[in-house]
Amino acid sequence: MDFGFSEDQELLRDSARKFLDAECPTTFVRKMMEDDSAHATELWKKAAELGWMGILIPEEHGGIGGSFLDLVVVMEEMGRSLMPGPFLATVLLGSAAVLVGGSDEQKDAVLPKVAAGEWVMTLAQAEKSGRYDAGGIGMPATARGSDFVLSGEKLFVPDAHVADQMVVAARTGSHAAPEDGITLFLVDAKSPGVEITQLKTVDMTRRQCHVAFQDVAVAGSQVLGEVGQGWPILKRVLEQAIAGLCTEMVGTGQQALDMAVEYAKERVQFGKPIGSFQAVKHKCVDMMVQVENARSLTYYAAWTVDENVDEASQAVPMAKAYCSDMCKTVTSEAIQVHGGIGFTWEHDMHLFYRRGLASEAAFGSAPTHREVVAQTLDL
Repeated sequence: MDFGFSEDQELLRDSARKFLDAECPTTFVRKMMEDDSAHATELWKKAAELGWMGILIPEEHGGIGGSFLDLVVVMEEMGRSLMPGPFLATVLLGSAAVLVGGSDEQKDAVLPKVAAGEWVMTLAQAEKSGRYDAGGIGMPATARGSDFVLSGEKLFVPDAHVADQMVVAARTGSHAAPEDGITLFLVDAKSPGVEITQLKTVDMTRRQCHVAFQDVAVAGSQVLGEVGQGWPILKRVLEQAIAGLCTEMVGTGQQALDMAVEYAKERVQFGKPIGSFQAVKHKCVDMMVQVENARSLTYYAAWTVDENVDEASQAVPMAKAYCSDMCKTVTSEAIQVHGGIGFTWEHDMHLFYRRGLASEAAFGSAPTHREVVAQTLDL
C-alpha cells in the first residue's frame, strides 16, 4: 500500500484544480443554488470533455479506463470547490451499478452515453426508514411473465429530477436474510408512472428527490445481474460512492481550514493578527488535525475500494464516520474563526457548512457507520 500518488495523478489534480477554479467559483455555486435544477449543462459537457465522467469506464465503452484512485484525486478538488450537479449520482451510483453488475449489452447501451456526458444517472435506494442497508429496501417489484412492475416510493434520490436513467433497488421476493431477494432495475426516468418531486434540503447545490412509482413496467432485460441477487452489486456500489463522498468531504474541510487560516493571518485585533492569539491558533491546529486524520482514513478506504479487498467493509464506514464529524465540525469552527462576518449570507463560509451537513447525512450518519464498524468487531 502506497499513500503517495503517481506523477500522472498529481498532474490530474493540478488540472482539476485549475479547471474548477476557473469554471466553479463560489459565485457560480451560489447561482446554481438558485437554479431550478442546480445542473449546469455547459459545465457538465466541459467536465465530460476532460474525461471525468468516464474515469472508471473502460476504453471499450468510451471511457478512459482509469482507477478509483484517479477519481479520488478529482473528487477531492470537487469538494474543495463545492462543485454542484449530479456527478456523484451519475459516476458513483447509476453508471457504477451498470459497470459492476450490468451485462455486456447493458454496458454497451449505457456507459458510452455517460462517458460522453449525454446521460445523467442516479440510484433510487432509500425509503421512508432512511436506511442504506439491505433491510431498508422494501419496495416490491412484481413479476408479470418475464417482466416486472414497480410500485412504491423512494426518498432522497440524488438528482433524480435531471436523470435520464435510474437504477432502482426493489424486492422480488421475501427471504429470511434481508440481503436476499433484492433486484436492481435499470429504469428510464421518464417512464409512464414515474413521478419525481424535488425536496428542500440544507445544501441546494445538489438536489434530493422523492420518486413515486405507480405501476411502472420494466422489461426483464433491464435487470442488472440476476433476479434476487442485487445486494452484492449494490454493496460494492455503495462502498465506492461512500469512499468518493469522503474524498469530497476532505476537500471541503481542507478549503474551510485554508480560508480560516488565511483570515486569521489577515484580521487584526488589538494591534495583532488574531492568528497570533492562542485560542485562535490552537483552534486552527485542531481543525488541521481533524482534516489530516480524515484524509488518512479516506485514502486508506479508497485504496481498499480500488483493490476491492475485504478490508473495505470496515475501512469505508470508518472513513465515513470520521469524515462526517470532521466536515461538520471543521466548517463550523471555520465560521467561528471568521467571527460575525462568517455568519452572514454574503460570506462564503456557510456554503461549506451546508455541504458538510448534507454530506454527513448522506448514505447514513456518523452513528450509523460507527454501528457498522462495531459489527465488524462482533460487538
